[in-house]
Amino acid sequence: MGKKAVKSARKFAASGQLKKVIQARHKHQRTKKVFEKRRGNKGKSQLPAKAPELDEDGDEELEETRSKLKGTSVDDFLGAGFMKEGSDEEEDEEVDSGEEEDDDEEELEDDASLPSVDDLDDEGAAHLTELSELAKKDPEFYKYLQENDRELLGFNPGEDDFGSDEGEEGEDVDMDGAQEAKHAPVLTEKQLRRWQKSLLEHRSLRAWRKLLIAFRSAAHVNDEDRVLAYTIENSLIYNKLVTTTLRYTPIILHHHVPYKEMANGKFKQPTQTVKFKTLQKLILAYFHNAVHLISQLTDNDLLHTAYSEITKIIPYIISSRKSVKAFLMSCLQTWSTADDRVRIAAILAIRRFVNSGDESIIDSVFKGVYQKLVSACKSTTVHSLPFINLMKNSASEIYVADHSTAYQHAFKYIRQLAILLRQSIKVQTKDAYKQVYNWQYVHCVDFWSLVLARACSAGAKAERGGEASELAPLVYPLVQVTTGAIKLTSNSRSYPYHFHLTKSLIHLIRHTHTYIPLAPYLIPIITSTLSTGKPKPSTLRPLDMETNIRAPQQLLRTRVYEEGVIEEATYLLGDYLSTRSIMGSIAFPEVVTPIVVTLRRALKTGKTSSGSAKSKEIGMVKGLVERVEESAKAIEKQRLNVRFGPGDTKEVDEWEASLNIEETPLGKYMKVQKKAREKRRKLVEKARDGEEEMLED
Repeated sequence: MGKKAVKSARKFAASGQLKKVIQARHKHQRTKKVFEKRRGNKGKSQLPAKAPELDEDGDEELEETRSKLKGTSVDDFLGAGFMKEGSDEEEDEEVDSGEEEDDDEEELEDDASLPSVDDLDDEGAAHLTELSELAKKDPEFYKYLQENDRELLGFNPGEDDFGSDEGEEGEDVDMDGAQEAKHAPVLTEKQLRRWQKSLLEHRSLRAWRKLLIAFRSAAHVNDEDRVLAYTIENSLIYNKLVTTTLRYTPIILHHHVPYKEMANGKFKQPTQTVKFKTLQKLILAYFHNAVHLISQLTDNDLLHTAYSEITKIIPYIISSRKSVKAFLMSCLQTWSTADDRVRIAAILAIRRFVNSGDESIIDSVFKGVYQKLVSACKSTTVHSLPFINLMKNSASEIYVADHSTAYQHAFKYIRQLAILLRQSIKVQTKDAYKQVYNWQYVHCVDFWSLVLARACSAGAKAERGGEASELAPLVYPLVQVTTGAIKLTSNSRSYPYHFHLTKSLIHLIRHTHTYIPLAPYLIPIITSTLSTGKPKPSTLRPLDMETNIRAPQQLLRTRVYEEGVIEEATYLLGDYLSTRSIMGSIAFPEVVTPIVVTLRRALKTGKTSSGSAKSKEIGMVKGLVERVEESAKAIEKQRLNVRFGPGDTKEVDEWEASLNIEETPLGKYMKVQKKAREKRRKLVEKARDGEEEMLED
């Protein structure tokens, strides 16, 4: 005697749903043949070529079908991906029995062909329509189902595989299809815990699929005229569902279709296995739902979690240009507008796209990042400056991830800056000056100085084995453009503009060790300010050099403005002279000689023209000059023991590398100045925050 059929097979055959399964299998065979033709696969299908047909009153044919189904696996029996229905009690009995055969069958079913979320909804809706028409076509059979199998009539396409927690045996069922679609089952915490348990213990693809169906309901909960598989009535359940789906999906995918991560941060896409091709549609459906959900989230913690977890599945969707574009636009928008913590998560997702190695994606990333940066820099205030600095720093890290591609973009955008400068010099009108004399131009110059400083620094060069970066040739054109913009306007109102551009070049000098003569652009500001005579008294507030590129007309020639200009100019000059390329040079005493002579002459002129009216400004300049002279004497003293000539470049480089510039008088002086400025900046920020709190109270 043959082996007795399992309980699930007997129950399913008795439910009267076999005809639908047979039709679904035929549909699956036709679909599979179409895909095999597209892939060029000439192999035979694993499913039988012909399935037995069953009439509604054919009891003998039913017995024949049962005999044929004996010994078949769950995978063959449910080859069309049909979701079997069963009560919680019977399922619990099967699980508690501890039979390994059932576990193996479940794993086979998980690894079988998984239809997408849309396919599941289509099959459920079609079956629901058949049940609603059964009462008219065969009232006797419909009456038999009401008396013996009410569970089948209560079938809902949104119910999970583990049974519904809401349904009762004696509950009346509305057979109106439209009414059934409107009342989706309520998602409960018990169902969610069951899915979590299956995902953690078995990495079940079936549980993951049902979780994605519920996640789609959460993502489109605010969409009108949208039929959802589940109703989510509790905000706690909503947050738990979203968090569970976001955190568990990367774990499930990495378990079933892992990808290779390389040491440099780049990755290889998962191997195109049968399982990955089967899961691809579900992955893309989840990804688009997640991107749609991000646009509706307002909680920063949930947004941070969403971006962090979606970033982990980028290797699985990198081949879909539509998905990449949608998520990239979302990341760029968040990066330019959201909270700092969420911005960092978004920029890490953008960097993940760069690590893919796809040139077209990297081009889109570089272009989108620069455009968002430029649009965010149209105006700068004390509140927006920290966000802009964060954008510049994070964007510069993105650009240095691929030097060859970054060179093409950097060349094009630096050339645009040069064209704007040339037009301003050639036309020399007020409108032409505005094309260069604005915050966008200043931040763009500073951004490219950050990029080149990161790419061409000594540390980055050492990581490449001593090879120069492909971006190194762009240092010279950037310096030419920046110095040309400084020389474009020379009036005293534009001094803050000069200071911003000079800071960018000093940053470039400090990291690339490139010699750029900046003293000719700073010394005239100091000498002209000291020689203007007695300043006008004023009760105006000092000008914030960090958030202004132009001084108001009423501040010109006032004491408060001249003090601010002298303080900023002397600090930048000292910062410039204390860099490794200037102070670390063996020729430092000869380099600073003309600077010291010019400043000494300006100090005498300032004392004569203003008397004691500018004693504070003169004291700041005098302190810098004295530190420079002391440092020059210290280096001259160290040069007395030198036994090589200027032509011995190797010995010269070794001597300069051994020089500790931080222990020189100028190095110590600048260290104190930087600490004082940082302390003052923090006090200003605290005062500003306290003022805002008072306004709120």
